[in-house]
Amino acid sequence: MNNQTSKTKIGTKALVMGGSVAGLLAARVLSNYFEEVVIIEKDELPDSPTNRPGTPQAYHPHRVLLRGKMIVERLFPGYTEDLLAEGAYLREGKTIQLNYRYGSIIIPDERDVGCSRALFEWVIRNRVRVLPNVKIISGCEVSKLEMSVDDNGQKRITGVQLRERKAPGPEQPVTIQAELVVDASGRNSKLGKWLIQLGYEVPEPERLKVSLGYSTCHFNVPEHLKDKWSTILVEGHPAKGIGTGVFSPIENNLAEVLIFRAGGQSYPSVKSEDYVREAETLLDSTISELLKQMEPVASPRGFRVAECIRHRYDQMQNWPSGLLVIGDALCNFDPIYGQGMTVAAIEAEILDLCLQNHLNGNKVAFERNVLEKMQEAIEPAWWLSAASDLQWPGVEYSGGYSMEGFKFVQRFFDEYLTQAIGKQNIEMFETYMIMTSLLIAPKEILNVEKILSVLNEATTEEGLELRLEYSGEAGILRLKMFLEEHIPTFALTF
Repeated sequence: MNNQTSKTKIGTKALVMGGSVAGLLAARVLSNYFEEVVIIEKDELPDSPTNRPGTPQAYHPHRVLLRGKMIVERLFPGYTEDLLAEGAYLREGKTIQLNYRYGSIIIPDERDVGCSRALFEWVIRNRVRVLPNVKIISGCEVSKLEMSVDDNGQKRITGVQLRERKAPGPEQPVTIQAELVVDASGRNSKLGKWLIQLGYEVPEPERLKVSLGYSTCHFNVPEHLKDKWSTILVEGHPAKGIGTGVFSPIENNLAEVLIFRAGGQSYPSVKSEDYVREAETLLDSTISELLKQMEPVASPRGFRVAECIRHRYDQMQNWPSGLLVIGDALCNFDPIYGQGMTVAAIEAEILDLCLQNHLNGNKVAFERNVLEKMQEAIEPAWWLSAASDLQWPGVEYSGGYSMEGFKFVQRFFDEYLTQAIGKQNIEMFETYMIMTSLLIAPKEILNVEKILSVLNEATTEEGLELRLEYSGEAGILRLKMFLEEHIPTFALTF
């Protein structure tokens, strides 16, 4: 990342709404380009790596995908060592076991650590705190955007109004002016409402009505298991209503165990006496056998998400200068795929590149350019998670994507994974995992040549049907036309 001198700053002050991971990453980038960066966080921030009210999902497992880790390491060199110093679990060399209905993959983990969301945020926040031009104001929330209109009718966000959350009785609003305001306030962002109040037409967002639920229980890890496991995944079987299970050690000799289902037909139990029995319903017994060897720290906790939302502010006819949005405030994902923090890191990287271009003189439509590039970054993660979640009965999607495209990719990946995992084709499997880690675009697999090579080796009923449908010259032409019509172009250059 770039380190600008005071003579090459873009402006005097930038303001970030929200002090969670997306806000901290944005503030780190902005600190290179503005003389002062102010983070406004509604929670009183803890003085230790503990959960806080504004992150009710923090008790549950979080992870940063490979691409996200690369970006965070560039922003905060050595942050992994900081995590280890705070007691994070070293996963390097430990066993990853991935169990699917197609078979299992067992591999050693590379350089990685396991930790809670609270510890990850704590380490990143401590790195941001020591930046000399960054200030964090906690216990306050933004109540209004401030806007000005110039003689040509051009609108610009010039700052925000704040209120102290615990202030007794009515109070005078406090205004903080800034040349750039970034909304990183998460799933509960009020940005759409504020823009409507300011006279803007806001497009209807894309919605994935996922009705997901998961339960997490923390266990003490006994001595004989401490150096064995990195991660155990038992993927679910949506058509049969069988949930997904994940086992992952974190700091302080604890392990997080999660059970997940989507569609709203049933939710995992939050009763301790039922939790092990629930784990026994997974497709593989590895996790349930482990649970019998460990003691729970407390009762399981549940978490529910009714829908995931992708705001399309990039489609607005007008957008005010001086305003950006990042993280869950722009698009929030099904947490089971671990995409949220990685996408926030990608967005921070895009912000950095766009600010560098702005510094070099490319100032035209700066904010809209950032929004459009962030949407390009969001698209692969959003589309892949939607395609996966739509396998669960009861999940619904509303937006611009083709349902035929989703159905096709579900059928195709069923065949692809049957070959990759069932036949232990590690090269195929690694390509799939690199795609889901957001390092390559889905088009690296979902192209005519790759699809035909997979279908030529088809063994499943779905795969054989697809091979028949797209065989011969006429079939290849149909496949090409289908992909052009129903599969996104994924414009972002990886």
